[in-house]
Amino acid sequence: MIPAPSVLRPGSGTFVLTPETALDAPRELAAVAAWLRATLGPPTGCALLPPEEPGRRRLTLALDPGLGDEAYRLRVTASGVWITGGDAAGVFYGAQAFRQLLPPAVLRRAPVTGAPPTAPAVEIEDRPAYGWRGCMLDVARHFMPKAALLRFVDLLALHRLNVLHLHLTDDQGWRLEIAKYPRLTSVGGWRPATMLGSRQHGTVVGRPHGGFYTADDVREIVAYAAERFVTVVPEIDLPGHTQAVVAAYPELGLRPAEVRTGWGVSEDILDVTSPAALDFCRDVLDEVMGLFPGSHVGIGGDECPGDPAARAAFLRALSEHVTAAGRTPYAWDEILEGGAVPGVTVAAWRGPKATAVAARAGHRVVACPDMSVYLDYRQSELPEEPTPVGPPLTLRDVHAFDPVPAGMDARDRALVIGAQCNVWTEHLDDPRAVDYMVFPRLCAFAEVVWTAERAPYEEFTRRLDVHTARLDALGVEYRPKEGPRPWQSRPDAPGWPISRADREAVIAGFGVGAHSSVTP
Repeated sequence: MIPAPSVLRPGSGTFVLTPETALDAPRELAAVAAWLRATLGPPTGCALLPPEEPGRRRLTLALDPGLGDEAYRLRVTASGVWITGGDAAGVFYGAQAFRQLLPPAVLRRAPVTGAPPTAPAVEIEDRPAYGWRGCMLDVARHFMPKAALLRFVDLLALHRLNVLHLHLTDDQGWRLEIAKYPRLTSVGGWRPATMLGSRQHGTVVGRPHGGFYTADDVREIVAYAAERFVTVVPEIDLPGHTQAVVAAYPELGLRPAEVRTGWGVSEDILDVTSPAALDFCRDVLDEVMGLFPGSHVGIGGDECPGDPAARAAFLRALSEHVTAAGRTPYAWDEILEGGAVPGVTVAAWRGPKATAVAARAGHRVVACPDMSVYLDYRQSELPEEPTPVGPPLTLRDVHAFDPVPAGMDARDRALVIGAQCNVWTEHLDDPRAVDYMVFPRLCAFAEVVWTAERAPYEEFTRRLDVHTARLDALGVEYRPKEGPRPWQSRPDAPGWPISRADREAVIAGFGVGAHSSVTP
């Protein structure tokens, strides 16, 4: 299974999932039971109705708060299956684990042919290493249609990740309907052309690109994710990366601009000295908080040129606005450069040092260092890698990632609440491209954030060889071990790879106010 369970005790015999199998669950687990019926029913032909008579082979769902949050115990015998969770999320993860014990064909929607599917007898006890197990998906540079986003949620849930951080706005597009400011999507939601490959090559293709999520779309995405115990964390990147805002409402910026067609850090940002710009941001965040009920709201704070003091004051005002609404502001680690902003959870992306500095300052931290978990970085030195950018980040590199940097004391370690992998989409223009860059590296990341005692890499790859059959069944176009398939290369979109040493030299400047964009 991916990720590896904490305790696994093999049993004897197998459990046969027949159409007569019943599902026994208390009312508190009705939603998990409904998901299990909808997932297993079509391929297996099992309606999984409540038991009507004793002795029938059954799946039993139960709660035991003593197990702890998100923890589960799974027991499979020849006569039945018992899935017990510390809470509903734990039962859901136990059900996912049971699903992965069945043949990969059960993950398809078509009925399984031949003999009924079976699961080996086993007892598993499992619990997560971290509470924040996330993935950031950039839908601003290239828009992901709603159906593709819902599929992505399912893939996160399969791997027991519980946070989807949506990067909804950037210079190249605004992807969220805001009722008070309709021009954000009518103007800022599309661009007339798009840069092809890394910006150093200067190639622009004159094909318009756009799209946005309506309020109803967001409600559906949030509800769908919640049913799978995934919290959607919205990010409205402020006050930098706002050229699309300035294109829609020029009076909020320093000068008129159009939606950006190229990559990199834009100088066309909000006027951080303007009361109107601050009011605009507060209005937007109010609507965002009305759509996304989770505890955290992303406010960006990264890669913003201009006066550092004015930027820091602007971000402090936004943080206070979010906090006053009973939510927690979530910002990239550049927010540390303006001094302490109480209550902010920090996404530490500029190396392990950023994680340590944020924790030392008393912030809760989500570790996401680029050279360990930026899944848009090239996966090898092979020239066939599509639009190769950044230093190489191999499957082994991701598996070796430790969210807690060496040398942190117990107090600071406790402030590292988890980690997330980040998927920037400047060079990922459709879900197939996202599949290639994300999988199977996300499988390794899932093991990092779930499994406290990580197995050796060689043991992980043995399980991954089995797991890729599940990805095949789900239609995931992952990167094969030997390298990209011919249609996964992008000779038309050249990249700009750098070495690890060059990237480390950039990261070494953390804390001195230097911009360190990773966008080639």
